[in-house]
Amino acid sequence: MPRIYYLPDEREVETDETEPILQASLRVGIPHAHACGGKARCSTCRVIILEGLEHCTPRNAKERKLAARLHFGPEIRLACQTKLIGNVKLRRPVLDAVDVELTSQIKTGPILSPVGEEKRIAILFADISGYTSFAESLPPYDVIHVLRRYFHLMGKIIARNGGYISDYVGDGLMALFGIEDATGAAFQAVKAGVEMLEAVEKLNPYLEAMYQRSFQIRIGVHYGPVVLGTIGIANMMKLAAIGDAVNFASRIEAANKQVGTKFLISEDTHHQVSKQVRVNRCCVPVTLRGKSGDYIVYEVIGLGVRALDASSAQKTQDT
Repeated sequence: MPRIYYLPDEREVETDETEPILQASLRVGIPHAHACGGKARCSTCRVIILEGLEHCTPRNAKERKLAARLHFGPEIRLACQTKLIGNVKLRRPVLDAVDVELTSQIKTGPILSPVGEEKRIAILFADISGYTSFAESLPPYDVIHVLRRYFHLMGKIIARNGGYISDYVGDGLMALFGIEDATGAAFQAVKAGVEMLEAVEKLNPYLEAMYQRSFQIRIGVHYGPVVLGTIGIANMMKLAAIGDAVNFASRIEAANKQVGTKFLISEDTHHQVSKQVRVNRCCVPVTLRGKSGDYIVYEVIGLGVRALDASSAQKTQDT
């Protein structure tokens, strides 16, 4: 019977000529990504055949179509479509700690807040710059795979800094800071934003290796009053923030495109964090869509020295 030798797992699995590689992986508990469910509608199950390519069945029509679209060489095969007639040695490129977490992630319920509670909180908006062209260049299931990975990384950063993602819209997200304790909420949001930008820079080599593409994100933060409450029905409730401050934060994020920046904060936010955050010396008046008059916004270029020291100490404790 054919045998599959997996790298980097260093595991050998016995299969038969009727079983696709993906099915063999899942049968023995190897966390093999398959965003589309093994239907050849994504490339996340791809493997690199290191030895024994001649023992792989020829590409079928579905695999040929996807391979042509993504310019795969003959050694890159879809595990969901490839069966074996002899031994092979392969490597799974979609495999790291994040993929393992995503395959075993357990959904937790949202943080619920009393209905109608008014608070001053920090609101963070983020979206992917040039998302449309990025998404149109990949199969839809691969886009979902990338977004899941991106949102997973961003969510961990936001949660670590005391925030909660209250909404996803396409490639964008809205996060709230200070829901339970408003102390330091503005700085938590700004610090999360800085770390999100850093995380995307670390994510891009993965995207380049997988898809020969990368992206950047834009972030906006505002600190102001909102009404917090839960909306929805039965087990589909979610936490919502209502108020002009939410719209204002969204407009600030969008202003990045106008100014040519990645991370802008409002004047109200800057008042809260001016001693902890480094900003560009020039404050830029921006006309915000849906608002009358010009508003001063600040470009965040990093954390202050003390904030960086505290952040490094916290990351050390978390590891």
